[in-house]
Amino acid sequence: MQLHEQPIFPRGFLCASRNCGLKPTGNDLSVFYSEVPATAAAVFTRNRFPGAPIVVGRDIIRKGRLRAVVVNSKVSNVGTGEEGIVNAQRMGIAASVELEVPADEVLMSSTGVIGRRLPIELIEAGLLGIRDTLVDEPLVGAEGIMTTDTQPKAVSLPVGDSVITLVGKGAGMIEPNMATMLVYIFTDAELDAATLDRMLRAAVEDSFNMLSVDTDTSTSDTCAILANGLAGPVDEEEFLAGLRAGCIRMTEMLARDGEGATKLLRGTVQGAPGREAARRVAKAIINSPLVKTMAFGADPNIGRILMAVGKCFEVEQDPQRISVWINDRLLFKRGCKTDYDEEALREELRGDPIDIRVDMGMGDGEATAYGCDLTHGYVDENAAYYSS
Repeated sequence: MQLHEQPIFPRGFLCASRNCGLKPTGNDLSVFYSEVPATAAAVFTRNRFPGAPIVVGRDIIRKGRLRAVVVNSKVSNVGTGEEGIVNAQRMGIAASVELEVPADEVLMSSTGVIGRRLPIELIEAGLLGIRDTLVDEPLVGAEGIMTTDTQPKAVSLPVGDSVITLVGKGAGMIEPNMATMLVYIFTDAELDAATLDRMLRAAVEDSFNMLSVDTDTSTSDTCAILANGLAGPVDEEEFLAGLRAGCIRMTEMLARDGEGATKLLRGTVQGAPGREAARRVAKAIINSPLVKTMAFGADPNIGRILMAVGKCFEVEQDPQRISVWINDRLLFKRGCKTDYDEEALREELRGDPIDIRVDMGMGDGEATAYGCDLTHGYVDENAAYYSS
């Protein structure tokens, strides 16, 4: 589907962001607001150490309706005990008062350093008057939710008379197994909460659930969708296709902007003995530090890919049936290395993106995983993350 050249909001959605003092510079607080009640659904992290906003948010989303989302960066409100729960609730209440919406229709998220008390007083003060700064530009809201992201991320596309808009952040601690770091989806299509939930989970499965920067599952992952119905009913099949397309595009944006990353990696596995087998092998390729450093160094080492496939012990495979391509250049055909131009491949590996494709020759299972290269920048970023 054709994406908008510049992201726009669906009818009835607005956002704002500002600096409330959590960061020395740059925006650190955002709100997203629907002018009318919206049906809603969300999926959250499966990490067994969830942040306080996740605990509170799971209760809020049960009614299937939201009017707003409030998000802060810099401090994640994770590992903060009962005080963290109270502060998450205070954050939602402060946003509800400012936006004049019910408190149980405000979803809150926090992202940043784990184990620090949330400076709720700064957030409450920062929310005062923020309604007067609401605009219809999604990238404005994206600015306030960034942590180690290098740029704000938003994308939108039309579906019939409606629009789907995604705003997201995420650069490290990314292999969600459920959704993604923080992604908020807005649409003016008319859909009930149960349908939204079903579609969201279907779209997430082949997009955010196949994303990995570093194999680590965040304690704060949230993916929520709000539908305010101002565009009227929409063809559900067409909407799901658009939602999937938007989620995949956002997945690629998040992968390409992984901490220290210089390029997007896509690993596609076909001919696997089933869909789950394909997903397992595709993730193994994308997660391999040796494959990731191969991509960073533009080193045409086919052995790294074969290793990643072969270490999936639980997946039935036959080395004599496996073929491998990088950027559509056949490197390995049914168990043997081909006679390819290594210097030409090295030059291709210096580019972006890098597409790795493996045909296992065992069935009809197929899946694609998304990731990035592993660079010195990733180590530098995470060696000093807590104190940065």
